[in-house]
Amino acid sequence: MQKIENIIFDLGGVLFDIDYNLTRKAFEKLGVANFDEMYSQVAADKLFQKLETGKISEENFYKEFNLCTGLHLSEQEINKAWNAMLLSFREGSLSYLKTLTPRFGIFLLSNTNNIHRNCFYQIYHQKERSKSFEQLFDKAFYSFEIGLRKPDVDCYEWVINDLQIDAGTTLFIDDSINNIHGAGKAGLQTLLLTPEMRIETVGL
Repeated sequence: MQKIENIIFDLGGVLFDIDYNLTRKAFEKLGVANFDEMYSQVAADKLFQKLETGKISEENFYKEFNLCTGLHLSEQEINKAWNAMLLSFREGSLSYLKTLTPRFGIFLLSNTNNIHRNCFYQIYHQKERSKSFEQLFDKAFYSFEIGLRKPDVDCYEWVINDLQIDAGTTLFIDDSINNIHGAGKAGLQTLLLTPEMRIETVGL
């Protein structure tokens, strides 16, 4: 293994606890019977891919969601169910990030959307913080802002080129095996973070 100079972190399942089943169950209660076919940890249909790459406005997302499901849900109902998966930050992991900053370039790469980002900002600021969330990193990349999402190789290559870093000396940490495979194809070193693992216990 080459020397590591930079670390790119995923958010959900790495620094933040999520439970996709809570969103699936919330949508089922609203009458969406097949939500796991629309969105899950391993796949997203075209509508959610558009949302996570910034190719659709929130207003049009709500309209298309109702068209796809045949329902007439309000924006508030959709948001509440969509955000149900977002639980809490791993405070030990956030604290550990601060110990890494003197030794590595620290970056974030997350498949997300503005609805979720607004929600996890609110969760983050439920505690008194000395820094904004983005200030924990040298730079944060969100799929809906860069127009690309994991596991597409183009997504990782875009980040590598933007940062002007060497992929071979950069470690990518994610909880999705598909995202790990995509990162490997882009030349990044990789670490699959399984549910029982935490970044503070893997020996970075």
